[in-house]
Amino acid sequence: MEGITIFPGELKIKMSEQIKNFKIFDLYETEEVSVLDPGLRPVINLQPKLILKSSGRNAQKFGQLKVNLVERLINKLYVSGHRNKKHRIMIGTNTGKYSKNTKIVLDAFKIIYEKTKINPVQVLVKALENSAPRDETTVIEYGGARYLQAVDVSPLRRVNVALRNIVHGASDRAFNKKKNIVEGLVEEILLAYENKGDSSAVRKKNESEKQADSAR
Repeated sequence: MEGITIFPGELKIKMSEQIKNFKIFDLYETEEVSVLDPGLRPVINLQPKLILKSSGRNAQKFGQLKVNLVERLINKLYVSGHRNKKHRIMIGTNTGKYSKNTKIVLDAFKIIYEKTKINPVQVLVKALENSAPRDETTVIEYGGARYLQAVDVSPLRRVNVALRNIVHGASDRAFNKKKNIVEGLVEEILLAYENKGDSSAVRKKNESEKQADSAR
């Protein structure tokens, strides 16, 4: 436009303001979402993006740090019925379609917001903080005998284990039950958010930490 001059600095400010106004799927803001656990703060990515689909571009060492937390939850739904690296439970509701798994998460977020009136991304973050194990056990061999040894869990693994346990718990609640996977995911996230023992993720976290305490 004639008579109007826009300097590079002003253009950067306007672009940054537009990025700040981004919402996840144009529904949920992430600016006000807070991570209280200082150990998880560097590994939980809440960068606002309109479409959460990296298409494997971050398949590298520590590449998960660049993936939004909600997208990591969507990716976990692809293998919600798998246990111990074996395809023991196959669920027809979850397929390899990104759009179908995304709809499951969005429907679950909608129900969570209706029940709590809180940003569902904040509810998910709090659920992760309550269900992320701090200690685990590993097997060491000494003198021909195998022993359990307690070890600290890295922050990135804490998030991965918590997401996996939440999705597995949701899958178990919906497998051969009257509930569908959306209702199971809502129930599991809300129970973990409230830090209740009925949550599969919270229960597995407590079992892992108790086992590590006995192996010290």
